[in-house]
Amino acid sequence: MRPPSRIPNLGGARVVILHRKHATVSAIVRQLSAIGAKAIECWPELSASAMSADFIIFDADQGYDEQFPWERGHAPMPIVALVGTEAPGRVEWVLNQNADTHLLKPVGNSGVYSALLIARSKFEQRMRLHGEIEDLRSRVGARQTIVKAVIILSARGFNEDDAYDQLRNLAMTWRMSIEDAARQITGHNN
Repeated sequence: MRPPSRIPNLGGARVVILHRKHATVSAIVRQLSAIGAKAIECWPELSASAMSADFIIFDADQGYDEQFPWERGHAPMPIVALVGTEAPGRVEWVLNQNADTHLLKPVGNSGVYSALLIARSKFEQRMRLHGEIEDLRSRVGARQTIVKAVIILSARGFNEDDAYDQLRNLAMTWRMSIEDAARQITGHNN
């Protein structure tokens, strides 16, 4: 017996196509319609509704940074590059945009569905990794604050072990995490 499919239904997804009028756009619109997704065409600027789109498919050949209202490489949704030329400068630009996947032009009768699924998967993976990195940075910062608090307590006559125990006891007395107690002691209350 096969396990249930984890492939999501893309029906109802809003897909912005940032590309000039072209047969490629028509092929993408047909494929999106077949899977029940809504196509929103725009060129050369992203429409205001783009920020709430589920996906953006963009022209890698004629695209430029200013088309995107976010910092380069930090799209808030999965993005798919439409690549027609393999000029090194264009490929580098797509890489800098942090495209989640790509489609080769000319687009025919297939490819959009799998590109959207791959893009969503890569985007979600990138967002998870970003969250983990931010958590680790926060934890490293908290540890540095704990070390500073232990140093402050050590300067009051405690050895390192006793200073750490004192910090832990203060955290329990104050009913807060050891990190928050360390922030109180060091004056880093942000």
